[in-house]
Amino acid sequence: MSTLSPGRLGRRLIQLYVGLALYGASSALLVEAGLGLEPWNVLHQGLAELTGLTIGVVSIIVGAAVLLLWIPLRQRPGLGTVSNVFVVGIAMDATLALVPEVHGLAVRIPLLLAGIVLNGAATGLYIAARFGPGPRDGLMTGLHQRTGRSLRLMRTAVEVAVVVAGFTLGGTLGIGTLLYALSIGPLAQLFLRVFAVPSASGGSTVVATGPPRRAILRR
Repeated sequence: MSTLSPGRLGRRLIQLYVGLALYGASSALLVEAGLGLEPWNVLHQGLAELTGLTIGVVSIIVGAAVLLLWIPLRQRPGLGTVSNVFVVGIAMDATLALVPEVHGLAVRIPLLLAGIVLNGAATGLYIAARFGPGPRDGLMTGLHQRTGRSLRLMRTAVEVAVVVAGFTLGGTLGIGTLLYALSIGPLAQLFLRVFAVPSASGGSTVVATGPPRRAILRR
C-alpha cells in the first residue's frame, strides 16, 4: 500500500479549507442577492430572523446539531466534516460584513449567478479533497442506510422539510432557490473533475474514496 506524500496531503488540506471558505462566501453572495437561497440557508436565515443571531452563527449551531444526529445513525465524521461546521459559517459572516448592500436587479442577478457558480466550484474543491462529507450530507446518507430508502428520496425529504421550515420562519425563497437546485449538481460534478487530486500511483485521478453515493454534492 502506497503512503500519502506530504505534498499530496498538503494539497488536499488546502483544497478542503479553501473550498469551505469559498462555500461560505458564495452563500453570503446569495444572501446579498436576495433572490432565493439554497435549501439549508433558507432555514438558517429563518432561524437567524427568529433568534437575532447572524446567519453564520446559526449555520454553525445547526451544523453541530445535525452532527449529533450522526451518532444514532452510526456515521463517522472526518476532518472535513468537523471543519465544515465552523469554517462555512465563519466565512459567511465575514463575507456579509465586507460586501456592501446591493440594490436593483442589474446588480442582484449577476451576484446571484456568481454565487451559484462559486458555490459549485467550492463544492468541487472540498469534496475532491476527500476528508469526509459535510454534516448535512452525512445526515442524508445515514438516513438512507438506516431506512433502506433511496438517497434521492432522503435528500428530497430533508431539503423540502428545511425549506418549508425556513420559509415559514422568514427565510428567502425565490428564483435563486430553483436555479440553485437545477444547476448545483452539474456545476459540482464539473468542478469535481477539475479539482480531482492525483492518485498515489501518479496515474489516474481520484475524487472519492468511498461509494459514489457519499458524494451527493451538497454541504
